[in-house]
Amino acid sequence: MDQFNEQPLPYLLDEAPETAPVTGRQPSYIKDHRQRLRARFMAGGPAAMPDYELLELVLFRAIPRRDVKPLAHALMDRFGDFNRVVSASEARLRDLSGIGDAVITELKIVEAAAQRLARAKVLKQQVVSSWDALLDYCHTTMAHRETEQFRVLYMDRKNVLIADEEQAKGTVDHVPVYPREVAKRALELNASALILVHNHPSGDPTPSRSDIDMTNQISTACDALGLTLHDHLIIGKSSELSFRAEGYI
Repeated sequence: MDQFNEQPLPYLLDEAPETAPVTGRQPSYIKDHRQRLRARFMAGGPAAMPDYELLELVLFRAIPRRDVKPLAHALMDRFGDFNRVVSASEARLRDLSGIGDAVITELKIVEAAAQRLARAKVLKQQVVSSWDALLDYCHTTMAHRETEQFRVLYMDRKNVLIADEEQAKGTVDHVPVYPREVAKRALELNASALILVHNHPSGDPTPSRSDIDMTNQISTACDALGLTLHDHLIIGKSSELSFRAEGYI
């Protein structure tokens, strides 16, 4: 039950055009609600708040004078959880009434910040000692994407991660990968080893026949050049599959 008993406003929720003058004051019940949410967040952190309230905190900046609760609920209904909201594509976000440039900008800032924080924990780190952080980074970056993405993590001779690069984007069930380009880039970076990573938007990380064939082709190219293919990770919605652990390589 909503403890604040706020009455939702009709929502043409995005802010007025920048050229329009801002007039009027923020209604007191909206101001009080925002103060309560901010105070609860500062006292208890994100664990003290359901996803839709955390989303409200993000929307406050984009929509300074209107009730954002209806929009937060609408976003949650459409996408399911906070992670899927902030990682949703711009096109899908715009399909929802009330979403404009200001809201999309705030959501994408949150997404970029989360990815940078996760990436900072693994870049220039020894992969074996930061494996859990590496998996967290891969899930943060790829688990909620609506199309396939193929990334390569390049390591030096001490297995320190020296580069993380997106090699290709694809459709909901296919991404084009060129083994020679992967190996060529490793040589350009003076890398000694690599890990392949791609996501399955379906949520099921089980490898397809083409996933297995592509991995074998890259493994062959790596062998010819004295490179080590440590693993190929497939990222699903809530789990991942390791080719090494499953015996595919």
